[in-house]
Amino acid sequence: MTMNSSYRVATRGSKLAIIQTEILTRNLRKLDSSLKCDIIKIKSSGDINKNKLLFSVNEKGVFEKEVDRAVLEERADFAVHSIKDIPTELDDELIIASILKRESPNDVLIGKSKLNLEQLEPNSYVGTSSLRRAVQIKRKNPNVKVIPIRGNVESRVRKCINGHFDALVLAEAGLRRLDMSDLIVQRFNCLDFIPAPGQGAIGIVCRKDNKKILSILQTIEDRPTRFAINAERSLIRHLNAGCRFPVGAIAIPNLGTKRIVLHASVFSADGSQSINVKKSDVITNSSHIGRELANDLLARGAADFAKEWRHALEKWNSQK
Repeated sequence: MTMNSSYRVATRGSKLAIIQTEILTRNLRKLDSSLKCDIIKIKSSGDINKNKLLFSVNEKGVFEKEVDRAVLEERADFAVHSIKDIPTELDDELIIASILKRESPNDVLIGKSKLNLEQLEPNSYVGTSSLRRAVQIKRKNPNVKVIPIRGNVESRVRKCINGHFDALVLAEAGLRRLDMSDLIVQRFNCLDFIPAPGQGAIGIVCRKDNKKILSILQTIEDRPTRFAINAERSLIRHLNAGCRFPVGAIAIPNLGTKRIVLHASVFSADGSQSINVKKSDVITNSSHIGRELANDLLARGAADFAKEWRHALEKWNSQK
């Protein structure tokens, strides 16, 4: 396979985004050690619009759109994203060309007190940027106060360390990539505290018509991760779930048995009810299993939860 000597890579400008881009370039350099990648840093509307809480922004793909525009306009050869930031409906001219090996999909808790979530005192302030995490935090400890928090991983961690919060719940993958895993107090089991679809995975987007780039990127893909992500993204695509409706999902592929198990959960706004489903199938049916599980959730009343969340969001977004 003939590779160019250099490529233009679009990404967000955060430290974590740059590290994820470097993970990609290391994978590419295994194919050609002389390869150079010129990183194009782009500010997204999700980065710029910092006065809004993430789940009060109506547009999907707030962290992805401007970055991918550079690819569409051929200012970049491909773009690097956290998979969970890529909307299920991409521009028709684009494709997720490759998905790298998944880092831990788990959520974790950090805090100065070194106490687990269940041990925190009543009225302790627990920060999170995610509705899905917020409702699961309250299910584990109904007596804490869950407070919305924005900002990059480092700024959120700093606020916690400086005492603005008693604890913080966030993705383990980001902490590990930033070499901050020593701060982890508690690691939640994925089946007990279910992560966001795609959490921990890195995706590379390119133009569909750029067959050469597409072929190269496919050679560095991790197939088990691709099967898992196909299942999880198929689920949210058929649920039509965006940032305003929290859905948890984790797919566990097994290349030995050639099967995949998909777990999914949705919650009522007050956390008192949940619908938890799982399904197993042959691994090549990963997208099909996502669609089946979405239909199962809807049949069990997931759409009714969505109505409750409209009111809960107004209350959540009014918190300071």
